[in-house]
Amino acid sequence: MPDRIMPMTAFSFSSSYSHPIYPIMKRLFASILFTCCLPTAFLSAATPILLKNSHAVQPGIEKVEAVQRYSVKKRLTSLLDDELFDHSQVALYVYDLTDNELLFAHNEKQRMRPASTEKIVTAVAALYHLGADYQFSTDLYVQELGGGKARVWIRGGYDPLFDASDLEAMVQQLKRLGVKSIDGAVRLDVSMKDSKQWGWGWCWDDDEVPLTPLLYRNKDEFVSRLTTALNSSGLAWNGFTKLEKVPADVVCVCRRSHPIDGVLHPMMKDSDNSMAESLFYQLAAASKQDGAGRKQAVRRIHTVVEATGLNPDDYQFADGSGLSLYNYLSAELLGRLLAFAYRNPDIYDPLLRSLPIAGTDGTLRRRMQQTEAAGNVRAKTGSVEGVSSLAGYCTAPNGHTLCFSILNQGVSRLSMGRRFQDKVCEVLCTE
Repeated sequence: MPDRIMPMTAFSFSSSYSHPIYPIMKRLFASILFTCCLPTAFLSAATPILLKNSHAVQPGIEKVEAVQRYSVKKRLTSLLDDELFDHSQVALYVYDLTDNELLFAHNEKQRMRPASTEKIVTAVAALYHLGADYQFSTDLYVQELGGGKARVWIRGGYDPLFDASDLEAMVQQLKRLGVKSIDGAVRLDVSMKDSKQWGWGWCWDDDEVPLTPLLYRNKDEFVSRLTTALNSSGLAWNGFTKLEKVPADVVCVCRRSHPIDGVLHPMMKDSDNSMAESLFYQLAAASKQDGAGRKQAVRRIHTVVEATGLNPDDYQFADGSGLSLYNYLSAELLGRLLAFAYRNPDIYDPLLRSLPIAGTDGTLRRRMQQTEAAGNVRAKTGSVEGVSSLAGYCTAPNGHTLCFSILNQGVSRLSMGRRFQDKVCEVLCTE
């Protein structure tokens, strides 16, 4: 007869049953029980604890941060209740970059004159299109004629950092090539930009460095310094210079370059207008078009504005420095550009290094001293007659990184706008 099979319940075997298959089935059943039932028991016990913990902490954090946001909004709203704005205008935009959330806005879409906060537009566009490794260059070209004689061209690259060491390097290179005399005048190639020496919308009494591709230590002294260097070099020449584009078949024998960081620092920290215009025209020259000007630079700026999600046709970009009366931006645009930079380390890192630090250096060295904003706020200032502005970054008390932009228009004294801006920064940096 076949072996009798003992009935089996769902979770038990008869301990008295001694069939040979029993030990195998017992071990198999125990394994199934451990694999299927035990984890379920653990999960059913652990899950409520995990859920309880997560719900116990998160709402508390959210509640605290909500209270902080409300406090900031309330205090900023209170600052706007000021008789200053009975006769002047203000636009304000504050964005929490950590939470990716708009914190506060007032008149943020209104087009206003940015003054030197326009330099933020120029800097972000240049770092985006040209890169943080970009070099400003001035080139020496030589066409040897034999017998130690040569024609010489210098192509300007609008480098405001070009100095005596660069001139000396060019003179020494001529000597190394065996040049003893220069045929005719030294030819200066200024074709990288248009011939306009003043920005569109600049005032007649703006005492600024002319817009020329050949500068010497950020001054319009290139020709006089070149003349002095050649006269003392022992090279024979007729003492004249003339404008002439470098022929395509002539070789560059010396390039003198300086990094973009060297221009950004004085442009942003000290609000140097000439430095800003030199960077603006690098954007124009990137079009590879001879005689490039404002329109070519603005096309590059437009692509960055589009990347922020805004329409570039809503704004007007007249120059690179903010001197022009024809610049019209909004607090929202400046804030969006700062946020765009923040999310791109190749832009943000050099930009942040270049910004003035409140109470420490640059155009903010005397502002916000002995407040929570000192050493915290990094921002670009702006000042032209009737206009005061400030835009940049700070760290809130909860550790969040904020960007902000403040545009004051129609102020009878610039100090009135600055005081308001400093109060805004103190609110953003204080519990």
